[in-house]
Amino acid sequence: MKVLVTGATSLIGAQVVARLVARGDQVTAFQRGVTARPSVPTVDGGIDAARADTRVVDPAQDASAATVVLGDVANAAAVAAAVDGHDAVIHLAAKVGVTGTRDEYTRANVDGTRTVLDAARTAGVTRFVHVSSPSVAHGGDALVGAGVGPADPTATRGHYATTKAEAELIALDASADGFAVTAIRPHLVWGPGDTQLIGRIVDRARQGRLAIVGSGAALIDTTYIDNAADALVAALDRGPHVAGQALVVSNGEPLTVREILERVTAAAGVAPPRLNVPRRVAFAAGLVAERVWQRTGRLDDPPMTSFLAEQLSTAHWFDQRHTRDALAWSPSVSLEEGFERLAQWYAGQAHSTA
Repeated sequence: MKVLVTGATSLIGAQVVARLVARGDQVTAFQRGVTARPSVPTVDGGIDAARADTRVVDPAQDASAATVVLGDVANAAAVAAAVDGHDAVIHLAAKVGVTGTRDEYTRANVDGTRTVLDAARTAGVTRFVHVSSPSVAHGGDALVGAGVGPADPTATRGHYATTKAEAELIALDASADGFAVTAIRPHLVWGPGDTQLIGRIVDRARQGRLAIVGSGAALIDTTYIDNAADALVAALDRGPHVAGQALVVSNGEPLTVREILERVTAAAGVAPPRLNVPRRVAFAAGLVAERVWQRTGRLDDPPMTSFLAEQLSTAHWFDQRHTRDALAWSPSVSLEEGFERLAQWYAGQAHSTA
């Protein structure tokens, strides 16, 4: 199968590409920048950069590796050139985080998704996996053994969740005979090298700013990176069987927020959280920080946001039975093994810098 993967430099994207290549698929990775991996040299390629605003990175002309095309998912010409000749698309590219304007999130997440969908249909792609987020259906209430609620951009919190909800609705609405579209919502993906969740927890712990919000007893699902990548590949393979569906993916092993933070900090060899902030105080502080960051145009992450305060103090875990049946998939790496791997990775990092 010839598969285009957008957003391939992300933690999940890199793992998905590696799995597809390993099993013999012909993979094109569409991304904004060159991967940091030293084994992937940059060369001029066969796509007209002036016309499509892209160029090709060929990993030493190794037929077993992915071809990398540089471009922007909101650039219709670049996307059309990249997707031409492919059978399937896994669309991961998105603007994540909490900083930036609504227009920036809309351009990447909504306009970008629409552009990739349109190009895929025109190119004759038959399978399309759209990577979404559980936040598209989370309005702030506790989710306890929840199923897959519909994406609702009118109830979401923050530009990321709102634009991802809009994008998911667009993607699923495009599903049709001969063009199977599935939305997968991986929940809190983490693993060695993760800068979004693990990296932020560890950085704050090192600075003495890692806090428990509320009691720390809220149960939360997470997903080890290998399992998230396997689920996306399974969604690709099961395309016609799960067309038009949204599925939440997680390890199915909810832990308390306190235990998650303590296990991550222990793996990294840093002090566990010693601060405790009442939920109302954290929520109010998050609102203030959001206003300050918006007015000043700061690009770094604020110490707290209202959404983060909710996430750290509210249960959100999901019933995985339908997901596993629909994808014919189950996690291969338990959280216990995942934390062990994380500890080994941090030990290796410490050794390499010693």
